[in-house]
Amino acid sequence: MLDQAELSELLDILGNRNRRRIIELLREKPCFVTEISERLMISPKAVIDHLQMLEDARILSFRNDDRRRKYYYLKHDISIQINLDTQNHGLIPVILSGEQRLLIALQKLRQMIVLRDELAEKLESMERDIDHQIGEVLQEGRLAGNDEETLLVSVALAHGAKNPKEISDLTDLSPQAVDLTIQELVDEGIICRKGSGLELRGLYAE
Repeated sequence: MLDQAELSELLDILGNRNRRRIIELLREKPCFVTEISERLMISPKAVIDHLQMLEDARILSFRNDDRRRKYYYLKHDISIQINLDTQNHGLIPVILSGEQRLLIALQKLRQMIVLRDELAEKLESMERDIDHQIGEVLQEGRLAGNDEETLLVSVALAHGAKNPKEISDLTDLSPQAVDLTIQELVDEGIICRKGSGLELRGLYAE
């Protein structure tokens, strides 16, 4: 258990947002200074200063690789919970035990899994809606007298394809058929060229 002076020093260290970001990054994997600097967009000099302070506090340490680079890693992970003391009207920081951190991590994992399952269910429903809409587009297009190549290329563009190769990959149409169909759709004003890419145009994209 930390005494009051050690706790105050620790809170001062963790009060800096970039030091907290460095700790979160090192929870993922050990990193060297340049990697931390690039990932967090902090200058290398500032990273070194933060690392030194965290190292002095025995929160992290380092090891050298074959190229003599220092890989920093968490020596002692840390978790702080703030409890509200209604009697004294103040905030009391509490250092959690390993078992408490494990329970919190498990609860967080459970919440993430529940959210993942909800998103997967919504995604599955959206995929069904997309399949239904594609079928409707093809049906309406055939009734309007459009040929199969035109419909397939149009659906591929609506699906996010940006160039002839992506369209060909999605539709299995030959590159020649795709190029010919694209030119016809451009002439009809259904699609337009934007730089080196293609996109649906005007009311057709709404």
